[in-house]
Amino acid sequence: MNHLAHALLAGDDAALRLGGMLGDFVRGAPEPDWPAGIAAGIRLHRAIDVYTDAHPQVLAARSRLAPPFRRYAGILLDVWFDHCLARDFARWSPAPLDTFSDGLRQLLVDHHAALPPGLARFLAYMQANDLPATYAQPEVVGRALTGIGQRLRRDNPLGEALPVLQAIDASLAGHFEAFFPDLRAFARDWIERPQAAFR
Repeated sequence: MNHLAHALLAGDDAALRLGGMLGDFVRGAPEPDWPAGIAAGIRLHRAIDVYTDAHPQVLAARSRLAPPFRRYAGILLDVWFDHCLARDFARWSPAPLDTFSDGLRQLLVDHHAALPPGLARFLAYMQANDLPATYAQPEVVGRALTGIGQRLRRDNPLGEALPVLQAIDASLAGHFEAFFPDLRAFARDWIERPQAAFR
C-alpha cells in the first residue's frame, strides 16, 4: 500500500501515523532513540506490506497486469490502490479527504527536523501537489508513476502505465474492495496486540 493507506491504517495515533510515513524511508531496525510509538508505526508499515503482498486479492490483481508491467506490479498496485482509496475516501474514513490530507502534511511539518532526507524531500513534493488528497485524480497518479520510474536505476515502463491501469480499473477496483476490509482488520488487530508490539 502507499502513503494514504498507511496513514489511514495507523488509526488516530499520531506517532503510529508518523511511523507509517517513515516506513518507506528508513532501512533496518528503527533507531533505538525514537519514541516507541513511532518505532511501532514503522513495524506496522512493514507488517502491512507483508500482509498485502501475500493477500489472494492482491495476487489476483497482479495477474491482470501483462508484461512488461507485471514486473512492476507491486509499485503499480500500491499507487493505484491509493487512488482507489482516495476517490472513495468517505467510505473508509469519517474525516473528509482534504482534511485528512492536510493533517498528515502538518504532522510531517511538525516533525520536519526528525525526518530522514528522503521523507523531507517527499514532504515538499506532497505540499506542492496537495498529496495525498490529489491521488484521487488519475493525472496525479500518472505523474507520480513517471516520477517513480525516473528514480529507478533501470529502464522501466512506469511512465506509460496510467492507461494500462485505467483500462483494467474496474477489475482492480473490485480486488481493492475485496481486499481493503481485510487489511484494515489486520492493521486494527496488530495495533491492539499486547504492548510487546510497541517495544
